[in-house]
Amino acid sequence: MKILIVDDNLSIRKVLGSLFETQGHQVVAALEDGSELFECVTRHAPDLVCLDYHLPGKNGLELLCELRASSPGIDVILITGSNDPELIGKAANAGASGFLRKPFSRERILEEIKNIEENRLIIAKSDGDTPVLDLRGIRPALGSVVIVDDMSSIRLLLKGIFRNIGYNVIQMVGNGEEAVKAATAHHPALICLDVDMPVMTGLEALPLIRAASPQSKIVMVTGNASKTFIDAALAGGAKGYIVKPIRPAHVEAFIKKLLA
Repeated sequence: MKILIVDDNLSIRKVLGSLFETQGHQVVAALEDGSELFECVTRHAPDLVCLDYHLPGKNGLELLCELRASSPGIDVILITGSNDPELIGKAANAGASGFLRKPFSRERILEEIKNIEENRLIIAKSDGDTPVLDLRGIRPALGSVVIVDDMSSIRLLLKGIFRNIGYNVIQMVGNGEEAVKAATAHHPALICLDVDMPVMTGLEALPLIRAASPQSKIVMVTGNASKTFIDAALAGGAKGYIVKPIRPAHVEAFIKKLLA
């Protein structure tokens, strides 16, 4: 992968750069703040940005939001010394693909890189593929899935995960209002429903989906699994939740158990 590092600590930039290069990756630039980030993104087209949270000027969360809006195909690992679940939740909902909490080990860095490489492979394979049909050319009535998320990369990742375990993704939409329409039209076995979306949030859409398709099992997708959220989701009829960043093995195990 082509990797761009943004951290105001010179030692961290050197350590990350050296480790990535020994693993066969190309470090296209190492910046001490975000002032040249978007210029470097345009010039080098990186696959991954390692982005520190505490930076001079705009912080990493602000830059993450801007980067995901302008270049949704770029993965971002947020580097932080904070264990604040609110910050981690906001970053995950904003599209962070992974986290490195300071101090971090070599093994932890390599694990995050491996996760991102696996996710990118799943997304590449799922982009543009066709629905699964049975021997009569009809979509299976059981195992149908609707995916709802405002980020195209998350939709494609979940699509690839479901196809890998044999379920048929019949529609993908980007907000809660479209989710209600999809549930009404398809009555799928499962709906993966993001929480933080424009137009209508997942929690706002949840009771409307339950009314439109009561037999569908609804799984929430969120970066912030607080007790308040969990209570609200379960009270609204959700069967569980998937935590961002998405990890395929965790999702597969959960879904197989839910739909068994």
